[in-house]
Amino acid sequence: MEQGGKTAARGWAARDASGLLSPYTFSRRVQGDGDVTIKVLFCGICHTDLHVIKNEWGNAMYPVVPGHEVVGVVTDIGPGVTKFKAGDMVGVDYFVDSCRACTSCGTGHENYCLRLVLASNGVDHDGATTKGGFSDVVVVSQDYVVRVPESLPPDGAAPLLCAGYALNEPGKHLGVVGLGGLGHVAVKFAKAFGMKVTVISSSPGKREEVLDRLGADAFLVSHDAAQMKAAAGSMDGIIDTVSAGHQIVPLLELLKPMGQMVVVGAPRWPLELPAHAIIAGGKRVAGNGVGSIADCQSMLDFAGEHGIAADIELVGMDYVNTAIERLERNDVRYRFVVDVAGSHLDATA
Repeated sequence: MEQGGKTAARGWAARDASGLLSPYTFSRRVQGDGDVTIKVLFCGICHTDLHVIKNEWGNAMYPVVPGHEVVGVVTDIGPGVTKFKAGDMVGVDYFVDSCRACTSCGTGHENYCLRLVLASNGVDHDGATTKGGFSDVVVVSQDYVVRVPESLPPDGAAPLLCAGYALNEPGKHLGVVGLGGLGHVAVKFAKAFGMKVTVISSSPGKREEVLDRLGADAFLVSHDAAQMKAAAGSMDGIIDTVSAGHQIVPLLELLKPMGQMVVVGAPRWPLELPAHAIIAGGKRVAGNGVGSIADCQSMLDFAGEHGIAADIELVGMDYVNTAIERLERNDVRYRFVVDVAGSHLDATA
């Protein structure tokens, strides 16, 4: 502990738009009455981390300690904490606080609060810049921490904490666009919900993986006009997980009348949406970044009951810059997770 009760923290941070990460020492806030102190075990690497550390969205506040898919163990709690105890396996996702007073917060949708405090590269209520899970310790309000079921592998559970899905009605036909970190998990959840699942991908070589191993019902190559035309009007909903620039009009043509496409990927380029693409058929386009705390806990509980975890490649912090380069090339199957507790955080690559 440092003077004033703050906790010394070690992590890796980006200092500029090169996005290069290197060792960084800083302090976590004093543990408050309702706070939980967590030793970070694992942290997923998300495309959002890549966008932020390279300032591709123009909002980076350097130095940036990325990471918002955190799984760790509780090491200490404030006197007012009632939900957790030392030794609990817990998770921290995309946000760590909200205003707690607006309509969204009051209705259990704090993930849409306009004063949402992001886990990384956000602004806390005291004006401090938040530092993410690429570090050995985090201090978070108990109200923004979730419990990780014992049945889930903690490293494979980490990427689930970034999930933002909808469309889960049994018997419905769901299209999943993209088979990356989000897409492969969407297939697993949708099949567990009892849905018919079609994966839409630009990579024909993924067909066998999709059908034989992940258990999807069908596979479409997005640039095969004949396949896309044959599937037109067949889907009740679509989840678009792609983080690169792509056309969405051909995807909307796959929807039935009144169907909905939910965008969960976040390309740096605008998506082109001609009005006629949604007016005809009364189709809808919605966005979903991350669920509420209650949604996230419900999702983890469901994952624990059905044995759903992300397929990951576990890496040390000294490999993280290479992992980010590979992520840019989509060279990962399907999600990188950093073994934070098992890394020498003071060492350089």
